[in-house]
Amino acid sequence: MATFLVFTLLTLSSFSSPTQAEIFTSIGQMTDLIFTERELVQSLKEYIEAEEMKLEAVKSWANKLDMLTRVSTLDPEGFLAHPVNAYKLMKRLNTEWSELESLVLQDPSDGFISNMSVHRQYFPDEEDEKGAAKALIRLQDTYKLDSESFSKGKLPGQRQYSGVRYNAELTVDDCFDMGKLAYNENDYYHSVLWMQQALRQMDSGEDAKTPKADILDYLSYSVYQMGDLPRAIELTRRLVAIDPSHQRAGANLHYFERLLSKELRDRGQGQQEPADEKPIQLDTYERPKDYLPEREVYEALCRGEGVKMTEKRRSRLFCRYQDGSRSPRLLLKPMKEEDEWDSPHIVRFLEALSDEEIEKIKELAKPKLARATVRDPKTGVLTVANYRVSKSAWLEGEDDPVIARVNQRIEDVTGLTVDTAELLQVANYGVGGQYEPHYDFSRRPFDSNLKVDGNRLATYLNYMSDVEAGGATVFPDFGAAIWPRKGTAVFWYNLFKSGEGDYRTRHAACPVLVGSKWVSNKWIHERGQEFRRPCGLTEVD
Repeated sequence: MATFLVFTLLTLSSFSSPTQAEIFTSIGQMTDLIFTERELVQSLKEYIEAEEMKLEAVKSWANKLDMLTRVSTLDPEGFLAHPVNAYKLMKRLNTEWSELESLVLQDPSDGFISNMSVHRQYFPDEEDEKGAAKALIRLQDTYKLDSESFSKGKLPGQRQYSGVRYNAELTVDDCFDMGKLAYNENDYYHSVLWMQQALRQMDSGEDAKTPKADILDYLSYSVYQMGDLPRAIELTRRLVAIDPSHQRAGANLHYFERLLSKELRDRGQGQQEPADEKPIQLDTYERPKDYLPEREVYEALCRGEGVKMTEKRRSRLFCRYQDGSRSPRLLLKPMKEEDEWDSPHIVRFLEALSDEEIEKIKELAKPKLARATVRDPKTGVLTVANYRVSKSAWLEGEDDPVIARVNQRIEDVTGLTVDTAELLQVANYGVGGQYEPHYDFSRRPFDSNLKVDGNRLATYLNYMSDVEAGGATVFPDFGAAIWPRKGTAVFWYNLFKSGEGDYRTRHAACPVLVGSKWVSNKWIHERGQEFRRPCGLTEVD
């Protein structure tokens, strides 16, 4: 059975469409794959049932002929002396064996293969698998999750759905594949973590296709790359003990031992210290730095750590009813408004969207979802980037009355015209979906987009789902973290009244750890706001 499953998986991967490669970036679209897989499973069960019926027919025929030939071969001449037996022998060999041959040649897999052909164009490809694996690594880093907890499916924030808690575990082979992906990207830090977990699970007795020698091979070299020669030597010795003929192991062992001897001589030590026997954990080795200077602050805020909400600051936060300067649409039912932060001022509007409006917006957006892009800071060209993992769609007021109503509500509650605003952008975040720290306003004065409607003056962000864990909107500059609450919206200005960018508003969408995050953005531009938000006299007013 295991062999059949391996073959099936290899077959499925060979059918992957090279044009997809973006499926993992949207949970909303990935849900369609769940129903596709259910249909394929049903088709597979029908194929198995047909094969079993065919096999039963062949077995029945074989049993019948076995009994007959046992009798006929005892006295062939006496058996054929009866004319009916002679006739039936002629009939069997001329007709019935041909029918049996046709039965054996029948291929019940035709229906299953046909169903596969219909669905294969929607299958994720290798890039989707890599993207999902990198997302798990990103979640591991951001939320400081050790590989063992991750492999056992023990994630914070999980809740029950319809009375069922969905746990998922990673096998030895899964952990090995995670480590191998990291290794191939020269990411030895994560390769160590996942290869160590694969080895730990295998040592505990878990069965796997992956040979232990392969795990030790990758792990020992990755540990060496992290600068831990004693442990690399100890692991390589284990590898040589398992497979003395291993091509690289012997040479690596001599090389590692020679390097360690040289290090000991240089330090004036005559004896090698024993390898650290403690299991490799997140903090065993230092995680390499990357391109993002505020990485540690950003990720700490995502975990709810380092939020600079003091009692003094909290005392300056209030809640109120917002009628949009006596807008007729808000007089009878004003919007509930809460201060989230004092400076820069960030507010949250409660009951900004109804459940019915949210479902309609998602319904309109789903067919249009495409990988979210960013503008290349050098060329100004829109492109996809690893630091923004989501899919988005743009909706116009003419698409549906709900969109027109939402646009009008944004204008009423903010007091700003949306005539020059961008279309409503709906975004759904995929596996580990995120948008690393960025500015909403353009910092390129020659940007052609600024010539017509001006820069992005303000951001209005609707939260269209609750998120079980992760997914906060964080501001690393001043230490704020704003958590998604379905039906609410947050609003802030990106520009000072002078038109200069407020660099404090650099913000990020934290990776979604558990759940599916839906938001909709409205970026309000400068043009048309001259009398709604008059210019200030100082640069940072």
